[in-house]
Amino acid sequence: MAGAGVVLAVVLSVLGISGFVRAEDPYLFFTWNVTYGTIAPLGVPQQGILINDQFPGPNINSTTNNNIVINVFNFLDEPLLFSWNGIQQRKNSWEDGMAGTNCPIPAGTNFTYHFQVKDQIGSFFYFPSLGMQKAAGGFGGLRINSRLLIPVPFDAPADDYTVVIGDWYNKDHTALAKTLDSGRSIGLPVGVLINGRPGKDGKGKDDAPLFEMEAGKVYRYRICNVGIRTTLNFRFQGHVMTLVEMDGSHTMQNVYESLDVHIGQCFSVLVKADQAPGDYYIVASTRFLRHKELTATAVVRYAGSSAAPSPVLPKAPASWAWSLNQWRSFKWNLTASAARPNPQGSFHYGNIDITRTIKLASSRNFVAGNLRYALNGVSHVDTETPLKLVEYYGFGGNYFEYNVTGDEPPTEGSPIKLLPDVKTVEFRTYVEIILENPEKAVQVYHLNGYAFFPVGMGPGKWSPEKRNTYNMLDAVSRHSVQVYPRSWSAILLTFDNAGMWNLRSENWERRYLGQQLYLSVQSPERSLRDEYSLPDTVLLCGPIAAFPKPPPYT
Repeated sequence: MAGAGVVLAVVLSVLGISGFVRAEDPYLFFTWNVTYGTIAPLGVPQQGILINDQFPGPNINSTTNNNIVINVFNFLDEPLLFSWNGIQQRKNSWEDGMAGTNCPIPAGTNFTYHFQVKDQIGSFFYFPSLGMQKAAGGFGGLRINSRLLIPVPFDAPADDYTVVIGDWYNKDHTALAKTLDSGRSIGLPVGVLINGRPGKDGKGKDDAPLFEMEAGKVYRYRICNVGIRTTLNFRFQGHVMTLVEMDGSHTMQNVYESLDVHIGQCFSVLVKADQAPGDYYIVASTRFLRHKELTATAVVRYAGSSAAPSPVLPKAPASWAWSLNQWRSFKWNLTASAARPNPQGSFHYGNIDITRTIKLASSRNFVAGNLRYALNGVSHVDTETPLKLVEYYGFGGNYFEYNVTGDEPPTEGSPIKLLPDVKTVEFRTYVEIILENPEKAVQVYHLNGYAFFPVGMGPGKWSPEKRNTYNMLDAVSRHSVQVYPRSWSAILLTFDNAGMWNLRSENWERRYLGQQLYLSVQSPERSLRDEYSLPDTVLLCGPIAAFPKPPPYT
């Protein structure tokens, strides 16, 4: 195996390395050695997951249409998978890295991910997707820069910084999983981290400055919430932030003093160093936790200055109504180009007829004394062989049943069923998905393989009349959406990416205990035009490993 710490980021035009990517697009190569390591971000030693001895993991800095090749060596004593939050994996759910699409990388072995960041720009992150491993680290930033020929709606910043923020537990991920397996909740986090640190040591002394700015220059900060439980509010002491991108879409450039960053979401802001030279805090603090606010800070230093930051931190907003109103202020930049030269607004999503409405409601209950979460009364259970592989081999009916959940929630209070949850969606149909949250906590959902348009949110239950409130012009295309307490959110999208795609709660306790499902989007043509064939390098597991591979698509 390769030695620890080896990272190759070689940009080449490689011919013939794969039959399913364009040879003229550059390649980025990385080697990741994934190990355990003792970390103590909140002063309590615990087992963390490191990539090349780093916590958080290394940033991936790519450009639209780059081919990313990552050779992952699993030095853990348990299986491992990585997923790529927000990367659409066009026609290629084989590299999506979820339990329903990929066999895990066994301990002591390696596997090479090979995917293309096709027609995307923006700020994203990666994370380990099995069990509760995300609570131990193994996450890091993944940025996709625009190609040089594509105009960007702002001047190039003096520097470009990645800021991964998240809540944190002092227990090992295996201990958290055992708690959930015993039927109990893991409770609330005990702290917040910014790039793996709370910002102060045990004596209250600030860490060394995390970033540096020169007076008069403008900097880009990419802020991603990689946590597992809570929304975080992000703010910059003494400075305002100009929002320019979120989850891969250019936005109208509104100015904010603080931003609510929900779990799994990424925001890009521009900050001008226009204050008196000195040190300033960036702040991330929890939102919507009763009687509790956890805070992390990091120091940003003006070059050549050593003036200490003010101890008075900017305050976070107080209510979820404020957060809802902030969401309403986010607008798609209709004239800006994204990954292609044509303006984002040239796609008129509001003019497309809806062919199907799927309404999903979450629930929480106990099954045989154990806590479970569900969507439309079904609490998802992973299968021994990934759902996508079973489906590709034509054995789907032997391992799971399609559409065990309907398009309408069951009667409130109905018992929860524990089953693999796979819902079929007709290829290239335009679908409305309503997410209802009857509970008291804010929820966040993420859909792999797609970007969608969050067109509406509101209190109470959804009804068809709510469509009159939809934003059918400039909703920001993104991959995750929050649903406020006892409220609903509506998203619209075209299911044009064939594959098996995970729709999940970004609250990791809820996801672990069943609040997720898979959407099977199959092309009737079984053609390479619509989906890539099973790669020769894919890992096989479970009973299908003994069967010959089906013929490839043509």
